[in-house]
Amino acid sequence: MNPDVAVREEAELGEGPTWDPASGRLVWVDILASRIHTYEPGSGRRTVMATGQHVGAAKPRAGGGLVVNLRDGVGLYGPDGAFSWLLRDPVPGRRGNDAAVAPDGALWAGTMRYDEATGGGTLTRITGDGAATAVPGPVTVSNGTGWSPDGRLMYYVDSPTRRIDVLDFDGHLAHDRRPFALIGDEDGFPDGLTVDAEGGVWVALWDGGALRRYGPDGTLDLVVELPVPRPTACAFGGPDLTDLYVTSARTGLRRPHPLCGALLVLPGIGRGMAGTAFAG
Repeated sequence: MNPDVAVREEAELGEGPTWDPASGRLVWVDILASRIHTYEPGSGRRTVMATGQHVGAAKPRAGGGLVVNLRDGVGLYGPDGAFSWLLRDPVPGRRGNDAAVAPDGALWAGTMRYDEATGGGTLTRITGDGAATAVPGPVTVSNGTGWSPDGRLMYYVDSPTRRIDVLDFDGHLAHDRRPFALIGDEDGFPDGLTVDAEGGVWVALWDGGALRRYGPDGTLDLVVELPVPRPTACAFGGPDLTDLYVTSARTGLRRPHPLCGALLVLPGIGRGMAGTAFAG
C-alpha cells in the first residue's frame, strides 16, 4: 500500500485534511507557514491563502467559507473571503492546533503552547454563535478528534499521553474519558485521526512514519508504513470518500525525505463518513 503524491508541497507543518463535498475539494493547512491550501482531485486545481497568523485547522462552514482555529482564537472566512473573529482569546505563547466539527455542527477546537508545556493546552466546544464550553481535564498538545458512525462516541488525542482516548457523546457534550488505544514509546506519537464508515479509527503517528487503523473494539488491525517520518493527520475524501489523504511535516527534521510536507493519498483503502459543516 504505497501512497501516491496528491500535492508535492514542502509544507513546514501540514495538518488537518478535510473533505468539502460542496466544492469537491480537500482543505488542509500549513500551520507554521500560516497558509490554507485547497486541492481538487478531479481537476488538480489548487489554491493557497495566507491567514496572517498560525492556523491550526480550517473547516467548511454550512453557509460557505471556512471556520479557522488561529493563534489568537477562532475566526470565520465568508464565501467572499471576508474575515471576522468568532471567538478571540489571545494567550501569549499559545496557538490553535487541530480542530473538528461534531455531528451537531459545533467546533471542537484545541490549543497548545509553543513550548509544549504540560497542561498548557485546551479543548473547547464552540457553537455557531460563538458560545464556548471548555472541556475539563488536563490538555497539553490537543490533536485528533472524531466521532463514531452512530455519534455515540468521541475519540480524542492529547499527543504526549501516547493514547487515543474515547468518551461518551450525548449529542452535544462528551463525558467519561478513558483509554481506547495505547501507542508504544518506539512507535511515535498519535497525532490527527479520522473514523471510517465501519467505526475504525485511523491515526497518524508523528515520528512513527505510519498510519494505524484500530477496530471499534480498540484492536490494532492495520499498519500502513509511509515514506515520511512525520505524518500529521488523515481524512477520507473523493466523490465516494474512499481515498485516504495524509498530511505531513518537515519541521524539525535535519534531513527531511523529499516527500516531507507533501499531501499523500492512499486510493481506495477504505470508506469514510460524510462530515458535518460548521453551523456558523
